[in-house]
Amino acid sequence: MSTNTTETTTEDLLKLSVKIAISNWELQNTRLNGLLDKLTDEQLLVQTAPGRNSGVYLLGHLIAVSDGMFTFLELGERLYPHLDHIFIKNPDTSGIEKPTAAELKECWNKVNTLLKQKMDSMKPADWFVKHSAISAEDFEKEPHRNKLNILINRTNHQSYHMGQLTYLSNKA
Repeated sequence: MSTNTTETTTEDLLKLSVKIAISNWELQNTRLNGLLDKLTDEQLLVQTAPGRNSGVYLLGHLIAVSDGMFTFLELGERLYPHLDHIFIKNPDTSGIEKPTAAELKECWNKVNTLLKQKMDSMKPADWFVKHSAISAEDFEKEPHRNKLNILINRTNHQSYHMGQLTYLSNKA
């Protein structure tokens, strides 16, 4: 931030906006990691509510979505694109064999560790350019559809599913 507290530059605001968004993403990761540390593999196999997704499915889904951020943010190759078939394109009840809870926890940690490293290397202005899933023409009309928006959206998505996973704390 500028040393003169009455004058805030556009660059200061960009930096602050990015810092807030990344801090919130990290906070959600920390909270979810804490919850995952408390939940047993057996608890993760249970549905969060009758007829709803299991914890394993939700964790796999969160990994696949977070892994997709590499593509949207143009940060390199995805680590686990094969998880899309299991956790995005098919429902929990598909009968498709899923990785174990322990394997998924490891994948979760790897995705978020690498994402954090890559995001830390981005400059504030990098966050306000178009993400990979929008055309230049559409971005011109809707500049809010930028990389920072992807991060905010994925943070909210993670928070939503963490709320569902919380129900597993009371299950045997």
